[in-house]
Amino acid sequence: MAREGWLQQPASRQTKRFRRDPASWSQDPWVFVDSGLPLPDQPPLLKTRQRLHHAAAKTLWRTLLQQGWRPVEQQWGEAVDP
Repeated sequence: MAREGWLQQPASRQTKRFRRDPASWSQDPWVFVDSGLPLPDQPPLLKTRQRLHHAAAKTLWRTLLQQGWRPVEQQWGEAVDP
């Protein structure tokens, strides 16, 4: 798994960020899944954070793709924020 990945629901722009939990990755891999809504010229509206086992995160990723979510570039964080 890449260090992080992003999915967005096109109609609502609801976004999920999947990123490794660095404290657990080498022994028993877990993934943080942040849900939020990117807002123009404002910080994102972050709604939830889940911590899922790597296998469950992969299943969620595949399920969201089947439901019409699309991979997108980074939506918030250091590389995006001014």
